[in-house]
Amino acid sequence: GARAAASHTGALANEDRAVDAFFEHHGILRARDPQELVRYAELALRSPLPQGPRVVVVSNSGASCVLASDAAAERGLEIAPLVDATQQALAERLPGYATTVNPVDITAALLSNNGLFGQVLPVIGADPAADMFLLDIPVAGRGYDVDSFATDAAGFAQAASRPVVVVAWQDSVAATFRAHGLPVYADEIQAMDALSALLRLRRLRERGRMASPPASQGIVAAEPAPNDAAGFLSEADSLALLAGNGLAVIEHAVCHTADEAIAAWRRIGAPVALKACSAQLPHKSEHGLVALGLDDETALRAAFSHQAQTLGKLNVRDGAWLVARMQRGQHECALGARVDPVLGPVVMIGSGGKYVEALRDVAVLMPPFDAAQVVEKLRGLRIGALLQGVRGDPP
Repeated sequence: GARAAASHTGALANEDRAVDAFFEHHGILRARDPQELVRYAELALRSPLPQGPRVVVVSNSGASCVLASDAAAERGLEIAPLVDATQQALAERLPGYATTVNPVDITAALLSNNGLFGQVLPVIGADPAADMFLLDIPVAGRGYDVDSFATDAAGFAQAASRPVVVVAWQDSVAATFRAHGLPVYADEIQAMDALSALLRLRRLRERGRMASPPASQGIVAAEPAPNDAAGFLSEADSLALLAGNGLAVIEHAVCHTADEAIAAWRRIGAPVALKACSAQLPHKSEHGLVALGLDDETALRAAFSHQAQTLGKLNVRDGAWLVARMQRGQHECALGARVDPVLGPVVMIGSGGKYVEALRDVAVLMPPFDAAQVVEKLRGLRIGALLQGVRGDPP
């Protein structure tokens, strides 16, 4: 923990994130705890994998319809509209006060018509908007033929060739459905978790493990780090290492005196950043060692003098300065890589800038991967919506 914390930004690609990336790379679905593992496994063993994210909910409770819809939305699943033909067929079978849209609330009519499940399920099973089904029976007591419900549901699940799960709050009701071979969950959240996991498993298997890219795709021999490198490199050495390996870096100059900094500013010919540079200072802004937008000799000398005094107070003896062209983009992002001692190379991408450790809005991938996988990861970040273009900004 202490070693990981020492690298700050590097710690964002920590062991747990790397394990997630490893599992995803190999098509392995991860559960958060043993109970979740059992719930996932039960459904995966009993159900085919879904074709898509659309869930049709059928319940005898309007409140359960709302709970199921919210749980689906929070997990990226869709409560898709039923086609007109399906709604018309449901209207012919349900009382007028029932709902024929998805989620389908068959109401307490189930109490007076124990065959309602058997009449409704084949209708929704034929709807093209149905990838998965959730049958939600929160309450069923005296007067309800639960065994009939379970028999109809089991027959439907066998014919549907799509995942069918049941939510039953009461133990006696749940036991009856389980006895008919159906996956049963205690509430809507558990059920939607399991369906979402099954969909993720489908997508993981579809993606498969990529073959290593051939050398013709532009892989070059790595430029080694300086022989005396131990721990952090200074920003100047880091930029040199990146540039030596074919990565574009900002126009900059390494300086040791104010006059050299002034000459570099004149040569660059634009507003510059002045940053103290030392392997002892991986993070500089908290010490006041970054000055931005300097385009005046007086301001540049004043910033240099202030930073030199700060380096003296910090007892930094190997200090130098970077004078770099100011560059602005639509968004500032982070890219990092490290070699995990167990899992191998790990790559981090995400939101950048000086708040990168505080926001922790990053994703981790395990190479090899392609551009489509990178875009998918970026879309899943909190910054993902901004990257797609908001309020007139270009994507």
